[in-house]
Amino acid sequence: MFHSIPEPIQARMHVLEATDSRDRGDGTPRMERLRQVPPETGRFLALLAASAPPGRVVEIGTSAGYSALWLSLACRATRRRLTTYELLPDKIALARETFAAAEVSDVVTLVAGDALLHEGVGGGLDPIGFCFLDAEKEVYAEAYDLIVPQLAPGGLLVADNALSHADDLGPMIDRALRDPRVDTLVVPIGRGELVCRRTDARPEDGPGA
Repeated sequence: MFHSIPEPIQARMHVLEATDSRDRGDGTPRMERLRQVPPETGRFLALLAASAPPGRVVEIGTSAGYSALWLSLACRATRRRLTTYELLPDKIALARETFAAAEVSDVVTLVAGDALLHEGVGGGLDPIGFCFLDAEKEVYAEAYDLIVPQLAPGGLLVADNALSHADDLGPMIDRALRDPRVDTLVVPIGRGELVCRRTDARPEDGPGA
């Protein structure tokens, strides 16, 4: 999967990597920066997504589409589609540019709007096989509560910044570590990835006390 990244995807990845590096060093305001995952995390996400059980592939927090490009590789390999959600108009415009330049419209659908309110993320649809969460940290707990009940058996929820924002995300991470519905691990790659795998616990089982 990584030995034959299509040239349009690879070229756009390089553009976004350079932009992200520049943003982090030149004083660009936080909300204007891409704030995307590093390449090693992108590869990690693609490996996990390609190994996930059947089900929807969802991303909450598109930014300019960098992590979605990595996930598109997994989707092509497994013949699935990624649905990715973004709120900010400037990031939506950048993501559309990314997906057009990288020629991934066959496997990526960009939704402009709040994933936590959108009916496509809510119940009533097929289970989720893989979800990547990389949004504002104050919505992580709500997103966790929305996604975990919808995970297919063996389905994965991966949340970014588990180490870089450990103080902000500590309560949510502690809940996940005690939740009988998921097996949970914090992986020290990039800025830290919280990986939750749905177990065979009954759907009505709630988080641990």
